Amino acid sequence: MTLSELSAAGRSPRLPLELELADAAGSSTLRVDSLLRVLPGRRYVGVGDWRGRKVLAKLLVGRRASRYFLRELQGARSLAEQNLPTPALLASGLIEGEGGWLLFDYLDGAESLGDVWAAVQDQAPVSEPQRAVLGAALEAIAALHGKGLWQADLHLDNLLRHNGQLYLIDGGSVQGQTPGQPLGREQVLANLGVFFAQLPPALEPHIEELLVHYLLANSEHALPLEALLKEVAKVRRWRLRSYLKKVGRDCTLFSVQRGAFGLQALWREREVPLQLLLQAPDSWAEQGQIYKDGGSATVAKVILDGQPLVIKRYNIKNLLHWFRRFWRPSRAWHSWREGHRLQLLGIATPRPLALIERRWCWLRGRAYLITECCDGQDILANFQHYLDDSPPEHQLLALDRLFASLIRERISHGDLKGTNLFWQEQPGGGNWALIDLDAMHQHHSRRAFARGYARDRARFLRNWPADSALHRLLDRRLPQVSDICSED
Repeated sequence: MTLSELSAAGRSPRLPLELELADAAGSSTLRVDSLLRVLPGRRYVGVGDWRGRKVLAKLLVGRRASRYFLRELQGARSLAEQNLPTPALLASGLIEGEGGWLLFDYLDGAESLGDVWAAVQDQAPVSEPQRAVLGAALEAIAALHGKGLWQADLHLDNLLRHNGQLYLIDGGSVQGQTPGQPLGREQVLANLGVFFAQLPPALEPHIEELLVHYLLANSEHALPLEALLKEVAKVRRWRLRSYLKKVGRDCTLFSVQRGAFGLQALWREREVPLQLLLQAPDSWAEQGQIYKDGGSATVAKVILDGQPLVIKRYNIKNLLHWFRRFWRPSRAWHSWREGHRLQLLGIATPRPLALIERRWCWLRGRAYLITECCDGQDILANFQHYLDDSPPEHQLLALDRLFASLIRERISHGDLKGTNLFWQEQPGGGNWALIDLDAMHQHHSRRAFARGYARDRARFLRNWPADSALHRLLDRRLPQVSDICSED
């Protein structure tokens, strides 16, 4: 196969694929056995064999291949020239009009700090395991900045741990100010803003103490906390806008098919396992465990490949109901989008897996949302024995955190009845997960949020009799609207 042929191979080229490469040492064959990342027609990153050596191959194709190749090459060389730990670049080449390649030493057995973080991210903020991961990352970032370099796409997956050493990867996002001289303060703040913005917002109160790891390795600049937090907030807003656009278009993360007779969106990694369910969602729902079978919605639990999932079908009750619904985004779409919003903001909710909208000449009809299943009890079941007593403190603290998160992000749920909050037990504690996001809204206006929050708070308290000890306890713990307004 040639690079030109690879550019037309789409998302799933047949493996193994063999490419004939030519460089200063002569021609050679690269065999790619597995693909790690694919941007169809642009970039293929995989693991394979080159001259009897295991390599990580970056193959760049398409009309912008030359630009991306030079960027990757310059970034990899910059890291190596500054003696920063990075996988060795073994070979590279560019064929004008076809594409380019970069072959790196493959670090067998390496793990990304992103994977290490995923195993500890649900622990209490700044637990010792979390501190170890973030501290190591900040020390590596400090070393990078000390050499006058930074990574525009800075995240934990760009740091690999191998035999006790952290390696920097992804030269394509490496940029330099004055290589060999410490990075300027403004660029340091901007780059650290990118890093911290990708961590759960619950860690924000601990940024100052985490920053000590960076300053111990690079104390070139004083880093004002207020200025850093502004950078973090700016990047978070950008990331949220960017991510919410992705959930509705075909991309690396999501498979989206949109047309006059339907819309289907799902996680690309779940595309194959979900196919049977997506082909006949009504049959699956009818055979599943029915939670709700009302006029406007049907909710059922199903088992797919041993995993419990929830199908929520949004029904069209009659012709008048259809006239009211066909012209605007479906409630399934709204729940799909808001579920991803909560996930990115670190607020617990069942992971949305797939969305289906039935359409006729673009006019919307019945719609479906498939999510992971909350196996815990709802808050009514959890608190039913505490009407005249106090629930477990760890559950009350989790409730405090949930409301604090909603306030921080200016999110109103719209229907906080007890059956819409489920307890999720986790190592070291647990949290309350929100479901039924049809009416959820993130407000830009403080006043609009205050009104929405007041309604949420009142609806939440109505889950228990007003004269009960539990009602009085929760009323004391939950912030009032006046508290919200005074924060800004």
